[in-house]
Amino acid sequence: MESNKYAAQNGSASNGAAKAKTEPAKRRMPPTVDQALPYSPFSSVIPFNPDIIPVPTVGLRSSTSLFLNADERDEARQDLESLNRETTNQSQTSQRLEQTLQDLKHLLQPQNLAHFKFKTGPRATTKPEPKYQSKMSLTPFSKMVYDATDVAFTYPTPQPASPSRVKKAKAPSQDQKSPLQTKSKSKLAHDGRPSSVGSQKSYENNSSINTNHTAYEDNSTITVDTSFRKESNSKAFSHSIAPTKSASKKAHQSQILSPQEPSHKPSASQTTTPRQPSARFAVVIPAVRRDDQPMSQPQLQPAIPAVKTPQRLHSSEYSIPSSQASIKQSTPQVNPSLIPSSSNPNLSVVIPGPPPTFRPEEYEMLPDSPSTPQNFSRKRKRSSDGYDGEILLTYDQRQQADLAVKNLNGYLQDIFDAEDQLQPDSIASNNFLTSSGDGIALTNVTQSKVDGLLQKVIKFGRYPQISLEDLLRLQKLSDFALRDSENINVKVDDAMGESEVGHMFQNLSIAELGLRSARTSLRLMSGGRDNKQLYSEDVIQSALYTLKNVTETCIIPIVEMRNSGTTPLLFKSLTAQKKAILGLLELCRRVLSLMATLVSKINLSETVINTLEFMASRLIFVENAQTEKDSILGIAKFDSFRVVAMDVLAQIFLRNPAQRQGIFSEILTSLEKLPVTKQSARQFKLADGGSIQLVSALIMRLIQTSASKAEDPNDKRKKQALGIGGEEDEEQTNGNEKARPTIISEERAEQQVVTAIQELGYVTSPLLEAAQQDALYVVSFIVTRALNSTKSGDAPYRNLLDLFVQDFITCLNSTDWPAAELLLRLLLFKMVHLVDGDKTPAPAKNMALDLLGSMGAAISELQSHVKKSANTLENSDAELGKWMARLAEVAIDKKASPSAMVSWACGPYRTSLEFLEHRCASEDPQLSSAIAYFVAQWGAKIVSTYDKLDDDQDGSPEIEREYGRLAYRLRMMITDKRWLTTEYSFDSVAPTHARLAYSITLLNSQFCGSFGRVLQILLGSMTSDQATVRSKSMKSVNQVLETDPSILDREPAVKHLLLRCSNDPSILVRDSALGLIGKCISLRPALEGEMFVSILARVNDNGVGVRKRAIKLCKDIYLRNTDNGVRSSIADQLLHRVQDTDEGVQELARQTIEDIWMSPFYTSPSISASTTEYKLAMADHVALIVTTVKRSGGVGDVLDKVLKNILSPNSKQASANYKVCKALVATMFETIIDNSENDAQNAPSAQDTLQILKIFAQSDAKLFTPEQVQLLEPYIKNVGNDDLTRFVDVVIIFRHVLPVLSKIHNNFLVSVRNALVPLIGRPKGKILDDMIACLWAISSSLSDFHHLTRVTLSSLKAAQGMQRANLSSDQNRIKICKLLSIIGVCGKHCNFDPQIDQFKKDFPNYRKDSTSMLMVDTVVPFTAPEQPGEVRKAAFEAVGNICQSWPKNFESVKVYTAFEVVFKEEVSSLEIIIMRAFKDFLVAEEKRSEASKDIVVASVADANAVAASNAKLAVMGGSQGDGSALAIARRFLADLTRIALETQDEKAFLATEILASISKQGLIHPKECGATLIALETSQNPRIAELAFDTHRLLHEKHETILEKEYMKAVELAYNYQRDVAKDHHGANLDPFASKLHKMIEVLKISKVKNRKRFFESLCERIDRDDPLKMSLQELPHHLEFSQFIIENMAFFEYTTVDELLGAVSAMEKVVAGAGTGVAHAIETEIFHISLDQPVQTDENGQVQSVEQVTDSSRLLQLTASSMMLSCLWEARSYLRRQYALKSFRIEGKGKGDAAKLNKTPIKIPSINGDKFWEFVSSTFSSLESEESMKTQCKAFVELLSVDQEFKVAQEGDDDMDTRLTTPSDDEDNDGPAVPGSGRGRKRKSTSTPGGRKKRARSSSITRGRGKLKSSGKRASIDREDDE
Repeated sequence: MESNKYAAQNGSASNGAAKAKTEPAKRRMPPTVDQALPYSPFSSVIPFNPDIIPVPTVGLRSSTSLFLNADERDEARQDLESLNRETTNQSQTSQRLEQTLQDLKHLLQPQNLAHFKFKTGPRATTKPEPKYQSKMSLTPFSKMVYDATDVAFTYPTPQPASPSRVKKAKAPSQDQKSPLQTKSKSKLAHDGRPSSVGSQKSYENNSSINTNHTAYEDNSTITVDTSFRKESNSKAFSHSIAPTKSASKKAHQSQILSPQEPSHKPSASQTTTPRQPSARFAVVIPAVRRDDQPMSQPQLQPAIPAVKTPQRLHSSEYSIPSSQASIKQSTPQVNPSLIPSSSNPNLSVVIPGPPPTFRPEEYEMLPDSPSTPQNFSRKRKRSSDGYDGEILLTYDQRQQADLAVKNLNGYLQDIFDAEDQLQPDSIASNNFLTSSGDGIALTNVTQSKVDGLLQKVIKFGRYPQISLEDLLRLQKLSDFALRDSENINVKVDDAMGESEVGHMFQNLSIAELGLRSARTSLRLMSGGRDNKQLYSEDVIQSALYTLKNVTETCIIPIVEMRNSGTTPLLFKSLTAQKKAILGLLELCRRVLSLMATLVSKINLSETVINTLEFMASRLIFVENAQTEKDSILGIAKFDSFRVVAMDVLAQIFLRNPAQRQGIFSEILTSLEKLPVTKQSARQFKLADGGSIQLVSALIMRLIQTSASKAEDPNDKRKKQALGIGGEEDEEQTNGNEKARPTIISEERAEQQVVTAIQELGYVTSPLLEAAQQDALYVVSFIVTRALNSTKSGDAPYRNLLDLFVQDFITCLNSTDWPAAELLLRLLLFKMVHLVDGDKTPAPAKNMALDLLGSMGAAISELQSHVKKSANTLENSDAELGKWMARLAEVAIDKKASPSAMVSWACGPYRTSLEFLEHRCASEDPQLSSAIAYFVAQWGAKIVSTYDKLDDDQDGSPEIEREYGRLAYRLRMMITDKRWLTTEYSFDSVAPTHARLAYSITLLNSQFCGSFGRVLQILLGSMTSDQATVRSKSMKSVNQVLETDPSILDREPAVKHLLLRCSNDPSILVRDSALGLIGKCISLRPALEGEMFVSILARVNDNGVGVRKRAIKLCKDIYLRNTDNGVRSSIADQLLHRVQDTDEGVQELARQTIEDIWMSPFYTSPSISASTTEYKLAMADHVALIVTTVKRSGGVGDVLDKVLKNILSPNSKQASANYKVCKALVATMFETIIDNSENDAQNAPSAQDTLQILKIFAQSDAKLFTPEQVQLLEPYIKNVGNDDLTRFVDVVIIFRHVLPVLSKIHNNFLVSVRNALVPLIGRPKGKILDDMIACLWAISSSLSDFHHLTRVTLSSLKAAQGMQRANLSSDQNRIKICKLLSIIGVCGKHCNFDPQIDQFKKDFPNYRKDSTSMLMVDTVVPFTAPEQPGEVRKAAFEAVGNICQSWPKNFESVKVYTAFEVVFKEEVSSLEIIIMRAFKDFLVAEEKRSEASKDIVVASVADANAVAASNAKLAVMGGSQGDGSALAIARRFLADLTRIALETQDEKAFLATEILASISKQGLIHPKECGATLIALETSQNPRIAELAFDTHRLLHEKHETILEKEYMKAVELAYNYQRDVAKDHHGANLDPFASKLHKMIEVLKISKVKNRKRFFESLCERIDRDDPLKMSLQELPHHLEFSQFIIENMAFFEYTTVDELLGAVSAMEKVVAGAGTGVAHAIETEIFHISLDQPVQTDENGQVQSVEQVTDSSRLLQLTASSMMLSCLWEARSYLRRQYALKSFRIEGKGKGDAAKLNKTPIKIPSINGDKFWEFVSSTFSSLESEESMKTQCKAFVELLSVDQEFKVAQEGDDDMDTRLTTPSDDEDNDGPAVPGSGRGRKRKSTSTPGGRKKRARSSSITRGRGKLKSSGKRASIDREDDE
């Protein structure tokens, strides 16, 4: 025994095996099955399974579940010891002791005890006497219970076994006596525990009566003697047996029972024994535990496998032995030698020991997988009289309560004495009373003390002990103060001065006394007394009016006052009295809190309820300050007051179901009054962190309150008066017999599960339905109004909807706000319905998708939180945490069983509820509402999951019984919110466990269960036919992917949809697709390969935003990727974007190139650039650059610009970039050396590397060293055709590098010059230009110009010699062209003026001092028109090259005359050559001018730098550049303008560049080129349009007034340009619709609004200026096209303000009103011949018939043209009103608010596009095709002026049209102008209509319809029309 470390129980600690050795005759064998069955509660089954047979016990089942763990047992023992101490202390009387004794006496009454009838089994007469009997003693308290009770017991007597047994029962031995035997034999108690005593009434039909003590004696002597083989064998079982914790637990341990083998069997005559089978088994009967019905003691049970038997045993009934037996416990090893000889070995079950080879150390004991923990929930012990043990548990508390009553009574007596002794002249000296109006009142100090004493008495539950007369008298003392303060003037006004403020504070003292009196009176009423005299309606109203007066006239104005407002002095004065005002605010808060308590306890009048509701609602929506400095009271102080107002509103809401919808309506409509800053203010702090809107908290609070069961105070008082108690009578008092529950106990609930479930449903359904109806009303209210508003509109509901959803999502995982899930669920259902609707407009779908994305992301985030929390708690030490973690895992996979979810033991609902209950101990009304709603949800979950139970499931009957118990408990919790805390206890729940448990319940909610549907909708919307819907869906999908990237793995369709959307026709969709693709790649980098091609294609997208996003994505891909192919393709696209038309894209591309090509190679000082890794990276980078440049042409020039930019001083990383570029150059030279023969496969070739070096040399020549340049000398020698490319590259490198290198040896320069001079005559064009520039640089360094001078002179001589030669031969042409090229290039790069003498020597007839003039005079003759074309080209190129460096020659008569001849001839090729010369010169002049401005700003001290800069900027021809540029501009402006407006090709772009340069330099008047630039802005060539736009904007900023006068001319020029060049006379571009003059409007936005309004008016007047009725038929088509151009432009302009939009609409209406009436009248009279005097004729029969009149075709054409123009103008007006929702726009006056409205940016309605307007205009302007179509158009125009379509739609449309922001409905778009006479509407006042009806007489007295046009040409304003 000691080796096993098990203490002996009830006897010696000697080992059973040792005892068997010393006394072999008394060795006992394990009992057989037949021997064990009489001691078990079953006798007809074989107990092989411990789950079948529990441990035999006599005690009541209820007593067996007393203790489940050691802590609870120790706590109970401490309570018992406390009772023992109080029993022994006779000096004091303990109320607790008396109460407990009365409880136990009540429990032991016969009528309260269960009755059992025991049958005894046969007794063996030779049973030996036990050696040891435990002696029982009673504690003092048990002795008191034993003495105070007298309970009789009876039992049937079994057949006597032997005389000795009867004798033993009658006369027990002396050592077996106990104190129990000193009383009558009918008494019995076990261990002083009355709960384990059974009782049974005496029955007259029983023949044998004995005491129950006999059975106790028999059971107490049972011993078990088992032995084990060896110590090692016992160790094998040691892991399966729980060790005993302490010796004090012996009496509570289960034993392994094995009755002793009798020495001889009784005869058949003495006893009746059952039939014995032929085999007996040695067994152990284990205990079994059931949920909430555990056994009396936890059992020490070995792990013994079950044994099967071949036959069934039968037995009769036997008596049940007690568990209080003396047992010797050892290892449960069965020894085969101990099997009785009478047994059959073949049928014996023996557990063999382990084999000899068994080694315990090789095995590890693994813990079993824990099942649902059952030890967290415990049943509380409660007495029958309802004493819950929570009040006066200690003596100290009782003393405190007595003292509180004594103090209150004493203080009240002092007050009353003072009142009785009060004299009129002694009121001032009274400490208790003060004068108040016509009477007396308690002072402030007295009120405060009385209130404190009352609170203590109410807290201790002694309030009923206070005399009612005293309370009524106290209440009466508050009446006068209340009446005085009801109407006291404490109003705070902005006009108050210091005297008014002082008077106001005097009145505040009266108001303060009234508030304190109100607090005292309300405290008396809120204590729970049932005396009606206390609840005076007048007192309640007075208290309320006092509170209302102070709050509304004083507190609220002070809260709304601001330091920065209009009353800073008043703010300062009130701030000085902050302490007094805060005290008043605190009084108001307490009074309002008492009002909330009063609302919940008594029925108040409707007047009080309505007043309270109004006041609370107003407090909630008072605008509090945003910062503390703007608040007198402080932000938090007033917010706490508003929280109390929420409590009041919630209590009113609970007690008055009929007013709930009205309360919600008041709250929701009040939101519209809040400013925007207040709408988004989240000042309500949550318990677990974060904050939400106060109104969001209020809405959730009210919805949770809807699920609370309100208690009627009248019914409660009635039941208390009648003495009705118990839940079974709860509904009976209301007369509702059908609703009375029939399940009144858990036992009955187990038996009638279906009924229990139904009764639970009857309770929960109304509560949840009420909550759902209220939530649905809120959701429908907000969603309906949000559908009719926009985020930037005046109506706040669209923004509010987003704010509400975010707040509900914030509270979703909070146990305090379970209503958040309901609101989100209903919102989700609403949004799904909107998305699925076929007729849902695009804005509504966008809103729905936006919210669905937010809610889907919230669900996904919740799932992620559950996973993380489960992983964290899985390895924690807390058993509850482990269980929740396992439950969370199955809940995420949707595999959690319903029974586990609703489990009572520690299910997620119970755990969350216990967490709330623990925090709600202080009766927090917010948590109370959360608990009520959550319990109702739990109950509904039980009802809904019960029907889904599987009858075939294992343990189904027990699960059903558990559901029955759950249903009963939940119903009781709903009907009595204190039931759970008084009936059950639960271990404390950590916040992390509670949050995880609540999250598990959310995962099983409908909201989270809809995640799949939400994702399906979002993905499906990506294929919508509406672009905005597709874009919005991708943004929503992005939200979801951020929280759950695994969707990309589960849903492969996402990738395909993204690729499809990346090529969508809509820019918006493509941009959204790229954003989502970037998110997907960041979440799943493996997707980069699939998405890369689509991203790269979007770099060249026509959308600026798309290009920028694609560039950013390409940058990220580049930096992550190591594949040079991918990198090269990205770099190539980025370099092309450097030349983008958008400046933002250009800059982004340049910066990106720097980030990917330079930044990775920045080295820190600690890292050397000479390391091998760095060199290898550089070599790889060089190869990448080479590959990129080779990919496509033109990249080299772009790379040159990029390098210049990143190396410029303006670059932030210029120094670091310079080091990287220098390292790249060094690496390229190494590449040239290593791969000079192009033998390397991976490394770039020398030719490709030289090309890159050329680019670097052009960018910055300082990157090269002299040694590096010398390595290139071999490439300019022995040049063949194959080496020409390398030769050119090296020459260009020399050209740029040699001038800046100072250490180049002269020999090297001479060698280079000698190699280049012989090659001058071979190349031409650009190569020649570079060679001459290089030679000039060498000559300048060597100061030797002899070679170039000789070359130039020889060329001039040869050219002069060929002036008269025949140039028709090819040889001469080629020769002269080469000579001219050499002359021109030498004149461009060389300054031979110092050698003028040598030139004069060779040209003696030349008298001037300029060599450039000599060159020009020599070349100009070859430009004559009679010269061959090739020669003329070469000559003009030469002249242009010379003039660039010597601009004075541009003014030469010979030169500009030659140019004029070319422009007159319009020879395109020559014009391009001349314009290129102009451009190069003007651009150089422009740069020089800009640089000169920068130099002027330079410091005067830096004179050397200024001089150097001037020298660098100077041209060779001196300072005549400005004059030459001006001469070019004046002389050739017309020709340049003509060329620019002729085409849209490169020639036009070149002319535009010249015009732009001329305009920027101010060489001409702005009006001379302004119109041209505006026309060029409409070009389809984006380069021309952007250049013209930039120049126009620059001119407008400088010369706004001048250009405004030219804008109408510019519009006509733009129309001509579009008609003649673009071949499109329309005024807008399609896909998307955009005005062709939109760039012009962008420039006009710089101007004031009035200037734009004047421009719009001018456009409309331009339409009406040329009357079509007076035009010739030839001019008419052009005028119609021009009018169409203007109308379509005005329809699609981007209006900046509402004011200018209204101005444009007004101008359109004015034109139609002025011209339309005359045109309509002419149509009626001249086309349809409607007049009063109709011509008639008489036929042969004498009947009068009308004469058919002939219509003039030309007149019909003119009138049709006019009607077409005016109809389209009116349609444009209507389209703008629909597009910008002008129908709902109102201007009431000219105040500041109206001015602000006019200056707002108009908001487009997304669902209104230009398709229908475009179709209408196109169809209308095609009406001239036939006479029939012309008449139809005329008739439609007359109908347009006769019937107001908008008024017609408003009358005939739906009722909700008034609430829509769009103006006309879709019907107007579809139908167009209605046919005259069709439909209803207000008619134009005319005598007849085209249909032949008579015209009504015109009358000005007839009210004109909305939008009616006046015949006088004047129009009613839009506002007046809309108002009518």
